[in-house]
Amino acid sequence: MIELTKHYEKAKNNATLFMEKGQISAYVNALLEMNKYKKLMTAVIAN
Repeated sequence: MIELTKHYEKAKNNATLFMEKGQISAYVNALLEMNKYKKLMTAVIAN
């Protein structure tokens, strides 16, 4: 769970950085990565 949280926070920071730089495609990819880790964390909590 700790590793998932670290990956989620890293993707969140990347998304913020890409948004500030105006890199739209990288921003969207970072958001998708955040969504993936959020789903994994939800699945871990549910089990």
